[in-house]
Amino acid sequence: MTDRSCQAIILAAGEGSRMKSDRPKVLHEIAGRAMLSHVLAAATMAGANRSDVVVGPNMDAVADLVRSQLPDAQIFVQTERLGTGHAVLAAKDVLSDPADDVLVLYGDTPLVTDASLKMLRDGLADGAAIAVLGFRTTMPGGYGRLITDSDGNLAAIREDKDATGPERSINFCNSGVMAFAGKTLLQLLEKIGNNNANNEYYLTDSVEIACQMKFKVIAVEGHQEEVLGVNSRAQLAEAEAIAQNNLRQSALANGVTMVAPETVFLAHDTELAPDVLIEPNVVFGTGVKIAQGATIRAFSHIEGANIAEGAVIGPFARLRPGTKLGKNTKVGNFVEIKNTELGEGAKANHLAYLGDAHIGSAANIGAGTITCNYDGYNKHRTEIGDGAFIGTNSSLVAPVNIGDGAYIGSGSVITRDVSADALAVARGKQIMREGWAKTMRQRHDKNKPKST
Repeated sequence: MTDRSCQAIILAAGEGSRMKSDRPKVLHEIAGRAMLSHVLAAATMAGANRSDVVVGPNMDAVADLVRSQLPDAQIFVQTERLGTGHAVLAAKDVLSDPADDVLVLYGDTPLVTDASLKMLRDGLADGAAIAVLGFRTTMPGGYGRLITDSDGNLAAIREDKDATGPERSINFCNSGVMAFAGKTLLQLLEKIGNNNANNEYYLTDSVEIACQMKFKVIAVEGHQEEVLGVNSRAQLAEAEAIAQNNLRQSALANGVTMVAPETVFLAHDTELAPDVLIEPNVVFGTGVKIAQGATIRAFSHIEGANIAEGAVIGPFARLRPGTKLGKNTKVGNFVEIKNTELGEGAKANHLAYLGDAHIGSAANIGAGTITCNYDGYNKHRTEIGDGAFIGTNSSLVAPVNIGDGAYIGSGSVITRDVSADALAVARGKQIMREGWAKTMRQRHDKNKPKST
């Protein structure tokens, strides 16, 4: 199969009215990535040299997503929704000189795997004109049944409403995902008619047509979960649960410890090295990479962050995009970090905000410290040197540079650079007036109205 070319046609024209959303259905996300992006990625991993997408009218946002992921992809508009066969023909321009294998996929089946798509391609390599992805279920009602002959070849796809009693007992069902030999695809598509109750052109009719033409047609078996179609918010939540379980199981199998896996939420691209420990109720956004031996304590939220070996995060920490933590760093409870690097052994143990900054190795950031990085118009950087000590409740007004080994007194508002090994204290001078409080209380007690 390695020498066979492959292209994918992905149908994404559905409006998804049951989603109750202004956003096109295929742009709703599973594990931090649009459903359509999952399908595009699966096609690429299955060996597709190119993928093209069929959309409905006024779906510019879908087209933009496709081009951001696959700049060479072509977008075709299905102006009328006349069935799946009609949708594939909308991409006729790229099928006139097709690849050896043509995958027809759906933008709202985000869990389909490259392994199943490769099985379809294997069937084409063995001489099939069509390979259909099926699944087995204990509740086949409503699904089209895959009817095979004595040789195991696919003889027909029978819709539930048209099935006979014996056919209804079949639990091998149609997912809708299909693969076609490129050399015969167009002639099959052009023979599909619309002589049915809905006057639509069904891609599944190509199976019967191929059998009549004595072409080989097969069905391969995948898992029911991977072909779940998402048409509602409830099904979106179901798909998310399946995806999360798959991601958790993969992480556990690769040596990650999760104290309560069911409470940890991962993104599709979360990278967790062996011996990472994750406590309960941790959420990962996209773009997170965590090195071996790091600990993520409970109730932390992390996205767009790179965390080195031995770091300890949380509990209740928030790491935003652009965060880079060096080896053996510590970021404690109620610390928020954005676009900031912490050098090896640096600590921000509690109640701090660090944005647009560089924190040197072994620096200590006291509780209540903030980098004042935004002036209402622009962001500015704060540089804190190696071994610097930032006292509790300090405000560092960027742009500012704190030198190596410098010491910032607690409660300071630092607006100018501090040289290495210097002490900087910037706060109001303390004034004490002996007996003032006692005098104030006596005066108020004397003037206080008597209760009636």
